[in-house]
Amino acid sequence: MESNDLMIEHNRDLLLRPDLKQGNSGNSVLDQCLRDIDDYSLNVQELGSSHIDDHRLAVNQSNQYNMVLRHGNVQNYEENGLDFDSDVKLDTDQEHTDVDDQENQLTPISQRRLGLMEKHELANKKYCVSHENSSSAVKQNQETCLVIDTPVIQSRVHDPVPNHQLTVGQQFPDVHSCRRALRDAAIANHFELKTIKSDKTRFVAKCASEGCPWRIHAAKLPDVPTFTIRTLPNEHNCVGITHLGHQQASVQWIADSIERSLKENPHYKPKEILEEIHQAHGIALSYRQAWRAKERIMAAVHDSFVEEFHLLPWYCHQIGRTNPGSVAVVYGNPVDRIFERLFVSFKASIYGFLNACCPLIALDEMVLKGKYHGTLLLATGFDGEGAVFPFAFAVVDDESNGEWMWFLSELHNLLEANIVNMPKLTILSDRQKSIIDGIEVHFPSAFHGLCVHHLIVNFSKEFDNTILANLLWEAAFALTAIEFEQKITLIEELSEDAARWIRRIDPHLWASAYFEGKRLGHLTADIVQSLGTMILEASGLPIIQMMENIRRQLMMWFNERSETSSQWTGILVPPAERQVSVAIEHAHTHQVLKVDDAEFKVISAEGSHIVNICSRHCSCCRWQLCGLPCAHAAAALLSCRQNVSRFAESCFTVANYRKAYSQTIHPIPDKALWRELSVGLDNAGYNSAELVIKPPKSLWPPAAKPGKKRPCTEVSGHMKRAVHCSRCHQTGHFRTTCTAPL
Repeated sequence: MESNDLMIEHNRDLLLRPDLKQGNSGNSVLDQCLRDIDDYSLNVQELGSSHIDDHRLAVNQSNQYNMVLRHGNVQNYEENGLDFDSDVKLDTDQEHTDVDDQENQLTPISQRRLGLMEKHELANKKYCVSHENSSSAVKQNQETCLVIDTPVIQSRVHDPVPNHQLTVGQQFPDVHSCRRALRDAAIANHFELKTIKSDKTRFVAKCASEGCPWRIHAAKLPDVPTFTIRTLPNEHNCVGITHLGHQQASVQWIADSIERSLKENPHYKPKEILEEIHQAHGIALSYRQAWRAKERIMAAVHDSFVEEFHLLPWYCHQIGRTNPGSVAVVYGNPVDRIFERLFVSFKASIYGFLNACCPLIALDEMVLKGKYHGTLLLATGFDGEGAVFPFAFAVVDDESNGEWMWFLSELHNLLEANIVNMPKLTILSDRQKSIIDGIEVHFPSAFHGLCVHHLIVNFSKEFDNTILANLLWEAAFALTAIEFEQKITLIEELSEDAARWIRRIDPHLWASAYFEGKRLGHLTADIVQSLGTMILEASGLPIIQMMENIRRQLMMWFNERSETSSQWTGILVPPAERQVSVAIEHAHTHQVLKVDDAEFKVISAEGSHIVNICSRHCSCCRWQLCGLPCAHAAAALLSCRQNVSRFAESCFTVANYRKAYSQTIHPIPDKALWRELSVGLDNAGYNSAELVIKPPKSLWPPAAKPGKKRPCTEVSGHMKRAVHCSRCHQTGHFRTTCTAPL
């Protein structure tokens, strides 16, 4: 940091306005701020001439109306055409965009766009002055800087939208492009256009402000549809509009502005659209306008549902081309080519699951909310931090049968093709009949557990009691059979029916004390809830956009988690490291009796336990069930001078975590290039008719429109209000529709 820095956080234009510098009433704090600047300048001059060259004035502006004045080198002012001793005039548009001095000088409009603040509000505001030395950091706790944060709901944005400057000779492909460019420029610079002439050969418009001479004339070039600007004034200095609306902010313009955001998030609410438009353009819209714009975009999105089903074969080919080793296959009815199933799994996810994650698979499904009926099937593992690790996705039509049998078949072929010896898997699901049948056929040796989350949900439907539900959770996590029975007994004391309902379900399917598979503390398979908004936002998109949203999120996860893990220095991932540290801390209070080189007896305040460090087994069952050494195991390992962290399951190590995210999920090119890049499909002898996949026949009903239809006056019992004309003073019409002669 440069020496002698002075920071004052305040409203920018308030400091630069001459009338406030003279000391208006109600601005005593602001006057004091300016006096402090002068006093500080005098003090700096007293230090010697060597310090004067260190002064610099820089103005920085943000959406919080912050003002930063910094002292630096005077030469920087002269390079920018400013005089340090002269009055400083900075135009917002010049500060953030490269605009010629002779074009679009909108300083009055820029001043008008700033939010209005009552003078009496400044009296209670505080400011702070902090001096920074190059050798020391800022002491943030000495002063409390208060940034003026004016609500933006009643103000214009500071900066006009860039790239909307108009010049003489500028050309547009056609008259529609010309109109759009002029509309965008008017909105960006906060003035309204009034069209004078508009046809196939010319477009003439002027500023709608009364008395403003600004006028633009565009004409068509000969023999081509191109339009060019013929006449345009160099300056436009009128006040512009004084309200927060805009005549050119049509529904189509709103739709064009939010199209990208809405396609990425189809659950974008009209209220959020209002906030985005106001924040970006300073325009206040009505709820109806935002809703109509969203409906217009969604109508176009729904039209793309059909097109994206047609493009599925090319999309699958692009996945295999850009991510070698990935699996992407689409199935259609052989008779009418109607879509039935889609299966996608990326090579990076397959590699990470088989080489770095524990052999545990969670299965879940989610009903899609797009135009057509469908279900998304998911298979995920878990990384060392306990986060879900999705590696296989499928979309199936609701009318197709045996979807889980087919999905598990594809999953088995996927794993078998990428590993020599299939590990002993543990699979968690809601244990619906189709999943049970599929696992028995394709994974007969796997341990199939019941998701505790689904168990609790079904239990709560029968017994709406939070205490009972919590006791059931504790029973599921109980490590020993004795602890499990104690929890069930407590449930029975509160409700015999609840205990009877629980005992009907085999505890070997869900209770940690009885389950034979390796879950390492993961008892649920509620993947949809774990993935959160990523899946929910994508579920309403067309099929390719949905899969692309999922792929982009996975790509970001792999990159972010790989970069994060590169900074870890321990043996275990941070959550596991913390658990081991707690176990070591408790181990210091335990007494260890050595039986042989592998077996130990550990005595604690709760009792004694037998630990075998070779088989990684403790009689408390925590070590073998959770995969991390318990306090008894830590005590035994410390007694023989072993590193406790090295006796955790390999999936908890930093090395395995880095390996899980070591591969890269590559992007897919734009769909306009798919047919050109999918040379392999043409060489395989497919014709275009064979590659086309038709959308399913099952459709969701159209979404209901907001609001309710206003009831008829006869039904509601209210009389219709008579309207009056202010021009002829007759009833039955308004002034705008009055035709009476005067």
